[in-house]
This record gives sequence, C-alpha cells and structure tokens, in this order.
Amino acid sequence: MSGKSVYNLLQDNVSKPRFCKSLSSGETWSSKSVVTNRIIPEEFVRSAPGAFEHRVVFSVRWGNSWQLWLQRDKNGLFMEEEDWDEFVSDNFLGPNDVLLFTHADTMFIEVQIYKQASYHLKEITSAPLQADPQAEVVTPMPQTSPPAPAPASTSGARQAGAHVNNPEQYLSNPSNPFFVKTLGKKIDVLYVSHLVTEKYGLQFGPHNSTMFYLLPNEKIEANTKIYGGCACFNGWAAICRKYKLKQGDAVVCELERSGAVVTAVRLHFPNE
Repeated sequence: MSGKSVYNLLQDNVSKPRFCKSLSSGETWSSKSVVTNRIIPEEFVRSAPGAFEHRVVFSVRWGNSWQLWLQRDKNGLFMEEEDWDEFVSDNFLGPNDVLLFTHADTMFIEVQIYKQASYHLKEITSAPLQADPQAEVVTPMPQTSPPAPAPASTSGARQAGAHVNNPEQYLSNPSNPFFVKTLGKKIDVLYVSHLVTEKYGLQFGPHNSTMFYLLPNEKIEANTKIYGGCACFNGWAAICRKYKLKQGDAVVCELERSGAVVTAVRLHFPNE
C-alpha cells in the first residue's frame, strides 16, 4: 500500500477499531523520549471491553509477534517500558515511521508499519534488516546489502540469518503454509500471528492439545495454547536454547496439518 495519508489509514476498513501513532519533530520511539508512545488510547480500549487488561500481542505483516504486558495508572493504560522498547528495537523504528494498530481479536492487535516518503506512506511488508540510513530526511529508503550470515554454533546447529531470501525453497512440501519467525528478546512461546492464520485459513486443536516440533534429527512433543482465540505453541524456549538461536535469528516455520488442523511445526534453519 502506498500513497496513503494518516487520515486515509484511519478511514479504511473502519469496521475494526484502530488508532495511529507518529512522532513530532525531535522525538524518538524510545520510552525515555516520549512516555505517551506506550499508551493505548482509552477510546480504543472501550471499543473492545475486556480485550486488553493484562497483556497484548502485536503481530506484523511478516508473521512475527510480540507479547507486551500492560499496566494502568491515573493517566491510562500503558505498555510495559521494556516490552515496548523491544518492539521498537526489533523493527528499527525511525522518526518518520507511522504505526497503524488494528484490533484483531481479544488481546491481539495487528500493527502495520509505514515509512514516510515524499509526503506519502509506504507500508513495510517484510522484516526490516537495519535502521533507515535516511531516517532524518523524508525520502525513500535506498537499497542496502543484507548483513553477513551468522556463524555456525558450537553444537553443530547453525544460527539462522536475520534475513531469509525465498523461504519457500526450504519447505518439504511447497503447498504447506509457513511463516518466517525472527527471534526477539522473549522466546517463551511460538506465536502464529492472526495474519498468518487468516491468510491460510488455519485451524488448531483445543487448548493444551498435543503438537510436535519437527527438526532434522528429532521430533519434540509440545502443546497448542489458545489465548483470545489465537494460537501459540509452548516448548519454543527450550528449542531456541538447544539450537543456540539468538535475538535476530530467523527460522522458517512450516506448518503440517492433519485434515485442516495444525499438528506440527517443521523448523528450517536457512543457513544450515
């Protein structure tokens, strides 16, 4: 999507509650710069009673998700400073960026990131590789080279690079649904974003039902968790530790189904 203004963003698909965030001159997205960056507007909260009480999950176009804990004080409902700053850091947010937040489901918010270029907005639809070198001027972002691949780990497993070209090439079955997970600071569970679920029409087993992680030399049992109507899988932290995955590493997550229900996640390390 390009050529949009902030007003246009708020008018599109108004059936779902949404709000925008942008910066004034001299501000940054850091919590220490502008505390109100972390606030969730009361009008948005009231539009979905009970949906945002203790935590929220942000999902973006390329399938990544972030869990942010919430706290309320006399000034409103705020996202925890550490969680907000992690989201800002992971997405290299700059002063010319505009964020559009749309209520997807209980506890879940879809976040669209736009870059301002020549007084228009262009949506970012893939994981950013680095901070915009032209962040202080309103011009299109130039092409840059991706970072060098991460080195192999001492365990024999290889770390996944932060950028994955043509992730479809790693799939064992080209017709399987998939997404690319780029690791953030928190790795407690593997979320399947609302956008990915809608894109492929995914279905999941009930809360605490058995699922499996499929790796090159092993099969690891875990459980499906359902929160606010959206799915995630536990056991992810143990896999990240075992395969020495670090913040910024990427993994191609191929979803295996029995009938229409997701029963396993086949993990591919692109630099292996």
